[in-house]
Amino acid sequence: MLTSFEVMQAANISRATLNNYISQGLLPRPLVKNPEPGAPTSARQIGYFPDDVLARLDRISQLKKEGYAMADIAAQLEQDGFAAPEKTTSKISAQEIASAPKPVSEQSAQSGSKAIKNVPTVMSAKSNVLRLTVDHIPYPAYMVNYNFEITWFNEEARTDLLGSFDQLPADIKDRNALSYLLKGRLGSNGSNREELLQFYLLLGKGRYSRNDLMNILTGQADAATMKKDESLAEIRPNGTVMQLPLTLCLENGEIAHYNVYASYYREGILFIHLPSNADSDSLLGLLERRDEVIRNLLKKHLPVLTDVAVLVADLQSSVRICTELPPEEYFELINQIWATMEPIFRKYYGTHGKHVGDGMVYYFFPQPDCNYILNALKCAQEMKAAMRKISKQWQLRKNWMNELYLNTGLNEGHEWLGIFHIETKVEFTVLGDTINHAARLSDFARGGAIWATKSLLGKLPSKDRQRVKFGIRRHDADGREVFVNSFYSRVSELGHLNDAARNEKLNDISALPVTEIIEVEA
Repeated sequence: MLTSFEVMQAANISRATLNNYISQGLLPRPLVKNPEPGAPTSARQIGYFPDDVLARLDRISQLKKEGYAMADIAAQLEQDGFAAPEKTTSKISAQEIASAPKPVSEQSAQSGSKAIKNVPTVMSAKSNVLRLTVDHIPYPAYMVNYNFEITWFNEEARTDLLGSFDQLPADIKDRNALSYLLKGRLGSNGSNREELLQFYLLLGKGRYSRNDLMNILTGQADAATMKKDESLAEIRPNGTVMQLPLTLCLENGEIAHYNVYASYYREGILFIHLPSNADSDSLLGLLERRDEVIRNLLKKHLPVLTDVAVLVADLQSSVRICTELPPEEYFELINQIWATMEPIFRKYYGTHGKHVGDGMVYYFFPQPDCNYILNALKCAQEMKAAMRKISKQWQLRKNWMNELYLNTGLNEGHEWLGIFHIETKVEFTVLGDTINHAARLSDFARGGAIWATKSLLGKLPSKDRQRVKFGIRRHDADGREVFVNSFYSRVSELGHLNDAARNEKLNDISALPVTEIIEVEA
């Protein structure tokens, strides 16, 4: 016979998991009796399990890894020759549970937060195995962007946590998750409010101070209770799953303990509030399937109104270059450009838009710790420098005189953001003139120039705008080029537009005030 202490240590499972297996009939209930002489416990009675319980637990673990649902494991155990658990006297004693040594994984979870990185993917060995999916998460779940604005939620989150609203506002700025939590049915409790604030501060390390959080809430919480200058030194990287404790007081006075799983993606953070006594294995199995999860979540991303800066970049003379190069080399060139630019976009929080041909479209949304418009400008400048290096490499390789240019257009606006998707692909799409004008500016640009609208630079704070060198190139009476600093011009008035076909294509931005971006100071 094995004590429950020995079972938990040998199988490295928690007390909650052990009790859950017993309640689901996967394990026999323990035989409760007085401890044997010399047993290291002060409990008057201890639960004992039969010796084959470890083999049963090992098989349960294997079946879970193969993708079996908990409801199917009991039947499979019987098929594998394990006898149905015999019912004995009672559950494990509360005193024994309280004094049981905790597995290492549970100790770390109870001490604060736990980071789970690089979790291996679990694949199902049976095509008909039922697995937990985003559509069937039975616990409150919602997703936010990195401004903590809600982009998706399930019905459990709406009714239990976020306030039972009919629908979210169209404008993303009116969807702050913490604000909804504090206005929800549990948010009116003072201790709950403080618990939720502390929870979000822990999540926002490196991006929010407590005062910043309060400013976002616009008075939703009492600023007088804040702690000052808390250390916010860490940001969670993409690919991390955090497990965080959360304790809330229910309306009937009972205390509810949750393990909140925060799964970090490039597009935002998925929160799932799991009751502490619930089995987490199927949930972790879902979170391990990262690509599937984010694809399904993005498909449910409802259109929202949001501030956005749009960057459109296109390879100059791409038709001629495609004609001159062998097909394999042309594809190699385009793939090299995309691979080189990708980390630059990531650095400045760019989001993929719908690529057309060999061009690139990226969106920059407001961020809690940096200016999204300045991000777009700095990104464009780094792209320009990276393109010069690629051009030099190909000149040496092909012994040609061609200069490779990536012409860039930048614009900003308040537009609808939505998702176009098919089964295997998801694309962010911004509707409206903002992206159309950015694309036209990219067509207008030549020689790797970066052109931006006056409205984009006008949205920069004065101190940030002073870091940007911009203006218009003019020609004096003698034909010499003169650069007019901090100056704008309508597209129709720029003298180098002498191609009738190009002029016709640019008719819809002819009256748009624009400027050329020359440099952005670090």
